[in-house]
Amino acid sequence: MTEHDSPDAARPDSPRSVDRQILALAVPALGALIAEPLLLIIDSAMVGHLGTDSLAGLAIAQAVLMTIVGVCVFLAYATTAATARLVGAGERGRGIRAGIDGIWLAIGLGVILAVGLLLGGPALAGALGASGEVASEAVTYLRASAFGLPGMLVVLAATGTLRGLLDTRTPLYVAAGGAAANAVLNAVLIYGLDLGILGSGLGTSLAQLGMGAVLALVVVRGAREAGVPLTPSGLGVLASARAGLPLFVRTLSLRAAILATVAVATALGPTRLAAHQVTNSIWSLAAFALDAIAIAAQALVGQSLGRGDAGVVRRLVSRCLRWGVLGGLAIGLVIAAASPLLVRIFTTDPGVRSAAIWCLVVAGAFMALAGLVYVLDGLLMGAGDGTFLAWAGLVNLVVYLPAAWAVPRFAPSDTWGLVWLWIAFAGMFMGTRGIVTYVRSRGTAWMVLGAERRGK
Repeated sequence: MTEHDSPDAARPDSPRSVDRQILALAVPALGALIAEPLLLIIDSAMVGHLGTDSLAGLAIAQAVLMTIVGVCVFLAYATTAATARLVGAGERGRGIRAGIDGIWLAIGLGVILAVGLLLGGPALAGALGASGEVASEAVTYLRASAFGLPGMLVVLAATGTLRGLLDTRTPLYVAAGGAAANAVLNAVLIYGLDLGILGSGLGTSLAQLGMGAVLALVVVRGAREAGVPLTPSGLGVLASARAGLPLFVRTLSLRAAILATVAVATALGPTRLAAHQVTNSIWSLAAFALDAIAIAAQALVGQSLGRGDAGVVRRLVSRCLRWGVLGGLAIGLVIAAASPLLVRIFTTDPGVRSAAIWCLVVAGAFMALAGLVYVLDGLLMGAGDGTFLAWAGLVNLVVYLPAAWAVPRFAPSDTWGLVWLWIAFAGMFMGTRGIVTYVRSRGTAWMVLGAERRGK
């Protein structure tokens, strides 16, 4: 009998079988997860050739937009966990119903946030230290992008529902189409119609609205097949909001750390801010790539807990962490080695290129740690352990903010100041997150079995 024919290899919970399940979900999820970073990278690459002020303004605008979308990512995480646990317990209809309620919540939040962005764009850019031409470019992009927010939030909620159903291929196809459409629209609007950074924002908005509409239609089709009503349920929408609140707090703390990092980079000057934008674009792309493993872990853990399979959950934890660390190590090596080539995609400014290369080397060095952190987050989200993640996020923020605050006061104001900022973010902030979540994962308090998490 060969190794491939062994009984252990055939077991659904064997390491080999678990690896296959992880990859079957993670590989398609990778494409969907990098959709937003790809949109940002396309914007950065095209806008970067408009000038340093435009690229610096884009850095400010994208920091605001990523914060808005980031704090609303609970729409994806909460619906994934709820749908997966209910499907695992044999209640598919209730799982899809949770997704429908999440989409309605996304539409409402998207409209409110879009109006707020249109009215508050200048104040938000000013809060991050932008002024002059940089502030003007940032506000232009923010207002043009506001129209796409409802579509992007619907993408989150619908994608979360499909992940809970173990369908990561549909979001992949939609994400690929959205990224391609965004590239074409940006090229036409920025250069063809000579709209500059305004065209970039409008192109991204149109792509996001299209992606949201397609994914919502896929969930609606599943709801009709399962006999689930499409009208919003007041109690259901409220339950979705309540379930997502801890994850909202957790994500808000993460975005606060990222905004603090942008604010410090802004204080170091336009050249360092532009270099930070280049580094952050690559970091975001790599982070979302690693998060594909976390998404697989979240869905598989959710369904396993719904079925009451504690042993399978433990095996999933071990295998997913292995994939996260090794994946992070590989990606980090590529980023560090290719940094001189990567920066050329974004800018021709020699000062920006030099600073960005050093920061990318730092980012690459800590990418294995990032892989560990993202997978641990996904495991705990799949278990519905949002309350712990909320408190952990606040602790991590309290530890990081003094380190970020110290950079412009004690570190050099040139390239090395930005390098120290990235050491603080990628090393200290991510390290604290890793320690806190790893200790939690070693216990059993987060492993609540059954369709619903106790204590709701």
